[in-house]
Amino acid sequence: MSSLLIERQWIPTQEEFDLFARISGDDNPIHVDPEFSARTRFGRTVSHGMLIYSKLWGLIMDAMPDARQASQFMMFPHPCFAGEPVNLTVEEIAGRRLSVRAVRQADGAELLVGEAELA
Repeated sequence: MSSLLIERQWIPTQEEFDLFARISGDDNPIHVDPEFSARTRFGRTVSHGMLIYSKLWGLIMDAMPDARQASQFMMFPHPCFAGEPVNLTVEEIAGRRLSVRAVRQADGAELLVGEAELA
């Protein structure tokens, strides 16, 4: 694999949060209920972590349609909110290991940091 660097901007929407909840079955109110979420420390709904990773994995699949994942490691240090632009980055680390990152544009907060290893 040659050196890989993919960068895209994504603006998450509440509609995406709701759809991901329906598809995944994870309908935790922190993701889908604005009234409930307003009373939490976040003050509003937050993205599912795996929705963020799905966006990153989609970038990998666009670049390498035959890619298959062997393993993944992820952390979600900060919440991802609807309407706030996010920079998505996939970068080759070594061999079949890729660094994956999602960073909020407004303040540089890391929303997802991790790695994916390809089979």
